[in-house]
Amino acid sequence: MAQRTFSIVKPDAVRNGHTGAILAEIEKAGFKIVSIKKQSISQDQAKGFYAVHKERPFFEGLTKFMSSGPIVLMVLEKDNAIADLRKLMGATNPANAEEGTIRKKFATDIEQNAIHGSDAEETAAFEIGYWFAGYELV
Repeated sequence: MAQRTFSIVKPDAVRNGHTGAILAEIEKAGFKIVSIKKQSISQDQAKGFYAVHKERPFFEGLTKFMSSGPIVLMVLEKDNAIADLRKLMGATNPANAEEGTIRKKFATDIEQNAIHGSDAEETAAFEIGYWFAGYELV
């Protein structure tokens, strides 16, 4: 059965004109885009989304970065979607990412790493619900 996951094309990739190429990589890998929208978010919205990291030293910088420009929010679907997207994205630090992964191709550094993807079913459920209303997922 198809599984859903959540992804964000981050502000650095949008700013650098990589959105279309990243979406093409996602579709080429067999993902169905269930819902997609481009928007700017406030730092408070970013803080709510990344609340799980609020005690981490990178939290303030991350939320500032994520609210620095438009992002593309997506709900994706395919069999094994969460694990497959994580593999397609590559390592968090693009210097360690495998050739051919999104981060190897489009990320600047560990902080400006082009794309976010859910890491577990519970996370995906929270993240999808945070950004998308039910009627947007039909």
